[in-house]
Amino acid sequence: MMKVLASLLLATAALAAQAADAPVAVQGAWARPIVPGQQSSGAYMTLTAREPVTLVGADTRAAGIVEIHEMKMEGDIMKMRAAGELKIAPGKPLQLAPGGYHLMLMDLKDPFKAGTQIPLTLHFRDAKGQASTVQLQVPVQMRGPRAAHQ
Repeated sequence: MMKVLASLLLATAALAAQAADAPVAVQGAWARPIVPGQQSSGAYMTLTAREPVTLVGADTRAAGIVEIHEMKMEGDIMKMRAAGELKIAPGKPLQLAPGGYHLMLMDLKDPFKAGTQIPLTLHFRDAKGQASTVQLQVPVQMRGPRAAHQ
């Protein structure tokens, strides 16, 4: 039991150290639950960079495909398309939110149920081409943490 507790404490310390070194702070991450038969979901969050970086992608073992998408009005029709990479300016929060940029998770391995969490790794590249990642446990819920204020 003590070995397990020690391992958990070391893992927590390693994640905290990684978060402190991460070029991007992540706030308010969440993913939508799905209904039976649905094979995709969206993940949302706010990203704030300390230095110029580009969000180049994401992955999770919970889905076969993760793409950066954008929803945008074209005339009077809302359209969704793959957005590729997203540049993040230092100190300027980038919102991944319903109705805008978001992470589209497709080919889900198991249903996303409210009250659970999914692992998600964000991939970044800085101005020098250096790659970095941020690992998250994203809660699955009906609305984002600030939905009541939106």
